[in-house]
Amino acid sequence: GGLMSKTDAPLTFGRLGWSADRARGFTSLAAAGLLPGRFVSSAGDGQAITEAGPTAVVVQRRFAREAVSSVDLPAVGDWLALEPVSDSPRQAALREVLPRGGTFVRQRLSDGQPQVLAANVDSAFLVSGLDHDLNLRRIERYLVLALDGGVTPVVVLNKVDIALDLARAVAEVHAIAAGTRVVVTSAVDGTGLEELRDFLEPGSTACLLGSSGVGKSTITNALLGDERQLTRTLREDDSKGRHTTTHRELFAVPGGGLLIDTPGLRTVGVLGESDAVQATFDEVESLARSCRFSDCRHETEPGCAVRAALQTGTLSADRLASHHKLEAERHSAELRADERARRAADRKHGRFFKQHKKDLRRRGLKDS
Repeated sequence: GGLMSKTDAPLTFGRLGWSADRARGFTSLAAAGLLPGRFVSSAGDGQAITEAGPTAVVVQRRFAREAVSSVDLPAVGDWLALEPVSDSPRQAALREVLPRGGTFVRQRLSDGQPQVLAANVDSAFLVSGLDHDLNLRRIERYLVLALDGGVTPVVVLNKVDIALDLARAVAEVHAIAAGTRVVVTSAVDGTGLEELRDFLEPGSTACLLGSSGVGKSTITNALLGDERQLTRTLREDDSKGRHTTTHRELFAVPGGGLLIDTPGLRTVGVLGESDAVQATFDEVESLARSCRFSDCRHETEPGCAVRAALQTGTLSADRLASHHKLEAERHSAELRADERARRAADRKHGRFFKQHKKDLRRRGLKDS
């Protein structure tokens, strides 16, 4: 797999982030004959690395059937409990996805389902290109999702070598991402890469997120220090620099931590889990606390501090509209999640009821 660097020692299990705490939590599973492994590639059925080396992960039908949503299935970065398949040394059946640390989960807009983009990550490099207009609204979404999943966000403004207006771009990002580290990079001339390496200490995991063409693969190549590792994900003939990473993959950074590269994301739907929207739109929230009415909708009510800020220009209409939109999206995701949980419970109940009727028939009794 892509987990060896030509310039680096082979990947040890400890380098994958396996810790004494995780080992303690695994004691009873180990006693049951299961092996821990980290899920490193979502290509095909997926691949994990165990202490014995790379292993194909077999997700059996029953496991997939009992999953309430795709969130219950393994994502790149997950730690798994695996049962070796006796006749195949390089295959193991998935028995359990272990509890996750920091996760990056988006809502797929196609079907409203949650999708885990990366699991057990410490930091998320949210990459935007400086060669086009910055999409501040997309950066806001990434920030909400990072905070939601307990991941440290790092805004990466790439392609500084061809930036149109660097000072303005940096000022705009600082305005919407107060307190978040902003790193200006160029994978071409190496600017800012050392700053990113600071987040990649041995045992720690970072994921790269951004839409196609912002230079995620170029940054990955530069950090890995080995162009050849990722050439298969680059389309040489494509002048737009779009690359064909269609699956997520975890790489070892020479002398450092781990890096998860993800496909380009066109849409990043937010989910309905937490106060992450409030934290990302802190200035809107604190204005709202000064409104005369606690349930102010910031529309026509008297004494509205938010509308007053719009008039004086201390708050932009775009920023407020974005806040409204993400709040509404979060709320509808919450309702959908409740509905999914209800349907899953109904399915479980239905299965239980059918089994009960079968048992009664087997014992020659009729269900009265």
